[in-house]
Amino acid sequence: MKTLIHNATIVNEGRIFVGSVLIDGDRIAEVFETSDPRLRPVAEGLPSAAIADAQGLLLLPGVIDTHVHFRDGGNSENPAGTFYSESRAARTGGVTSVIDMPNTKPQTVGLAELEAKEALAARDSAVNYGFMLGATNDNIDTLLAIEPTRYAAIKLFLGSSTGNMLVNNPEQLDHLFRDARKLIVAHCEEERVVQANLSNAKREYQGTAGETAALHPKIRNNEACFLSTYHAIERARRYGTRFHVAHISTATELSLLSNFSIDKKHITAEVTPNHLWFDDRDYAELGNLIKCNPAIKTAEDRLALWAALEDDLIDTIATDHAPHPLEAKRRPYFDAPSGIPSIQHSLQMMLEPAISNNELLLMAVQKMCHNPALLFGIKDRGFIRKGYRADLVLVRPGVEETVTRESLLYKCGWSPLEGQTFHTRVEHVWVNGDDTGGGAEALEFSK
Repeated sequence: MKTLIHNATIVNEGRIFVGSVLIDGDRIAEVFETSDPRLRPVAEGLPSAAIADAQGLLLLPGVIDTHVHFRDGGNSENPAGTFYSESRAARTGGVTSVIDMPNTKPQTVGLAELEAKEALAARDSAVNYGFMLGATNDNIDTLLAIEPTRYAAIKLFLGSSTGNMLVNNPEQLDHLFRDARKLIVAHCEEERVVQANLSNAKREYQGTAGETAALHPKIRNNEACFLSTYHAIERARRYGTRFHVAHISTATELSLLSNFSIDKKHITAEVTPNHLWFDDRDYAELGNLIKCNPAIKTAEDRLALWAALEDDLIDTIATDHAPHPLEAKRRPYFDAPSGIPSIQHSLQMMLEPAISNNELLLMAVQKMCHNPALLFGIKDRGFIRKGYRADLVLVRPGVEETVTRESLLYKCGWSPLEGQTFHTRVEHVWVNGDDTGGGAEALEFSK
């Protein structure tokens, strides 16, 4: 079946231009600029039902979110999310591919668990899917024996987080960094610092009026982030390891990064829309709803992260989408879990400041679509190119859309963005050329 997305404003590979895209089956058959003489006979040769009028709309590659926690390991009686629910929230928001994290039940730390998750996603997912395998203190040899093209990356927790998989054995870390044939993605927080801060905070504030989420950036502070990131990058440089810092959150860590093009550096970094949107002033209103690891920090940190994105010190944007039941988030601060559901609105969060700024618009597409595909070696996705998979998103700018509880598709049913009005709307999504809600496939990794 052929579909022509006609007269869209195409945002792709550093250019914004009016053109049309022909989909044939699951692939992009051709990309036309409006002046292209080949376009007219194609448009005239298709029935009207096969032509999508996209005049005034932005056409983007489908977003590739390389850091999600869909919570669904297939062996939990009541997970906070499922592949069915969270993938549909993702697709509604313009995300067409995801890479899911390994800290599920059971943990994805070997080939058998990976295959079980693949089967689960093949049955339930509305978006393309891939998985990271998790490192532990005793499974490094197992990880290294698995064919690298079977999975997206190795996830390494250097600070305890939801579903603790902390790796703190120096010998095993050296083994992993020295011998890995795959990108290592790390959650970097110095556990010694976090635990000391946590102990002190509990002693002073637990059970008092001072026990609030405002403690979170003091417990998981800049020192914890910088020390862990510094030591991890030093180890990666020592061994020449391909290494990616997940959800970077502080201005101080940025001094450890370079702004070479993504194909010329082996140490890269990610930021979440939440760390770009919120800062520590928001704890007063939102409390545990924005409690996440690493913590959302100061306005100065937030502005520094934006500048680092524009300067190419930070390479990718991914959500770290992490749903929890609302009743769990309503517990006292020390008992409430960390994590924010955000994938349904991540594209809108990044487009909000970009609608009247073409440089920010191009940057959002680069960091959410192009660079994730390049960094993780995802075949034939992330770009609007002839022969690539037809993962595409049409966005209408200049319209108001307010986040309501009723509009959320997450299983947990809440978002810290409730009441927020965006000035874009995701109008249409194709996944492998399918715009009916199906079409999802396993991602293929080239390295």
